[in-house]
Amino acid sequence: MRILGIDPGYAIVGYGVVEAAGAKYHPLEYGAVTTQPQEDFGLRLKEIYEGMTELLALFRPQAASVEKLFFLSNKTTGIGVAEARGVILLALSQAGVPLFEYNPMQVKQAVTGYGKAQKHQVQEMTRRLLGLPGIPRPDDAADALALAICHGQAAGSPLRRGLMGIPRQKG
Repeated sequence: MRILGIDPGYAIVGYGVVEAAGAKYHPLEYGAVTTQPQEDFGLRLKEIYEGMTELLALFRPQAASVEKLFFLSNKTTGIGVAEARGVILLALSQAGVPLFEYNPMQVKQAVTGYGKAQKHQVQEMTRRLLGLPGIPRPDDAADALALAICHGQAAGSPLRRGLMGIPRQKG
């Protein structure tokens, strides 16, 4: 299954495309769509949308794993991220790519086995699971790859397969 992981933001949108087969993961591409702070916010959203549509057309993922919004203190930043996330979800919907959302604790649990793992632990396990020579940069790309792995883990579970309409494996 080809999975596009997305770490939403409005300055940096991390992405990672992973091919998942059972418990094995192969990275196809990762990086970030970036926007400039001096640009009009509407133009920044347009750049994010266009970047996402290009990725979707190029890689044709079978699923997208997007981080659920979570913010404690800076609600102004949270609103901007929510708006960027909206154009990302629009691009996914228009491309017909099924959306799956995970919170940070679920991603940490799936990648490291511990829901309260530190960021560097998640990045190192992501690197190991994907057989990469170094931790992916920028951090947003590493987070997006972890999101893709998280969905690969969840999609392989019997419960998730049932919810996704995927036939259960006999055995």
